[in-house]
Amino acid sequence: MPSRGSVLLEEMVWPDVESALEDGTRTAIVSVGSLEQHGPHLPLNMDTLDGDELSRRIAAKLGDALAAPTIRPGCSGHHMEFPGTITVPPETLMDVVRAYCRSLDEHGFEHIVLVPTHGGNFGPVKTVAPDVAREIDATVIPLADLDEHMQLLNDGLSEAGIDYEQDVIHAGAAETAVMLAVNEDLVRLENVEVGPEGDISTARLLSRGFKSITENGVLGDPTEATAEAGETIIQNVVDTYVDHIENERRSV
Repeated sequence: MPSRGSVLLEEMVWPDVESALEDGTRTAIVSVGSLEQHGPHLPLNMDTLDGDELSRRIAAKLGDALAAPTIRPGCSGHHMEFPGTITVPPETLMDVVRAYCRSLDEHGFEHIVLVPTHGGNFGPVKTVAPDVAREIDATVIPLADLDEHMQLLNDGLSEAGIDYEQDVIHAGAAETAVMLAVNEDLVRLENVEVGPEGDISTARLLSRGFKSITENGVLGDPTEATAEAGETIIQNVVDTYVDHIENERRSV
């Protein structure tokens, strides 16, 4: 690993990266986040900060990986009725993912892990991954199962003793908990509002936009969130994803 011990690619100088590669660091973690509304209490870069934290922890736990800068913005057209949201077409996001993978492959990384943290990015990441894998020498590992990701968040709440589950997660208990764990100063607790709960149509959210279902941009009840639950959620995702990565690397 680099002499200063960092796993964050963007904080390193090029000789550090060269040394890491020479010393056997062959895996790069690339989170794919967003800049979009997360209710009146969470910052627009919620998914990006989540991606930063996940990629850093995954790289550190693997011990032979580096965390690339989180890609942003993402595919957030269904949030555009809320000011501040920035979106790109799926084709643009897929082109950026291709460029990241090609760059990392050219430098000698042998495994490139894609970690979407925004629901609208899972489809494009899952679509582009096999195409990129055919173009480059590196193995591309997309951790792009949205159902699994949502379940891991709900499981984290349960493991933390919070009896609350939401099928479609956005700015509610799980994400608020994660943000409290990552950077509680960015959570405006005085602005917390509850959003619609129960069965929510994902198809309607994507086709007609979030505002067709939630006026404040929140789904579920953020008041259930705690920083302790956020830590449990993050660690739950990290542990599961590291297992996936190690299994994929062994199978190559």
